[in-house]
Amino acid sequence: MSPIFALAIACMGVSLGEGFLMANLFRAASRQPEIIGQLRSLMIMGIAFIEGTFFVTLAMAFILK
Repeated sequence: MSPIFALAIACMGVSLGEGFLMANLFRAASRQPEIIGQLRSLMIMGIAFIEGTFFVTLAMAFILK
């Protein structure tokens, strides 16, 4: 498997993960709008971990290439 293909799969996973995170955040905010501040900080942490996984995969793709 080429590193570019692995990077494409990782990018697809990152996009799906962020999409699910945002969809559930909006669903939770519509149910309980008073906790939007807590949800915002959890969202930022979640996106940071998702993006971190992508950047590790990007670095590994360049190393293995």
